[in-house]
Amino acid sequence: MLYEKVKDLATKRGVSIQQMEQDLGFSSSYISKWRVSNPSAINLQKVANYLDVTMEELMDGEKELAD
Repeated sequence: MLYEKVKDLATKRGVSIQQMEQDLGFSSSYISKWRVSNPSAINLQKVANYLDVTMEELMDGEKELAD
């Protein structure tokens, strides 16, 4: 899940989701809402840059294969 991946990466870098939201100028709980909705590509790129990973690394495993 995207939110869990972002949370894990943030934790490994010693930053909270709340701090990341504040640093990136997002509203409170914006990233937490990624549990049930998808961010825009622009905001996903901002988070990827902040965490020093690619968007692909964040999205890895997010797409389900069609039967």
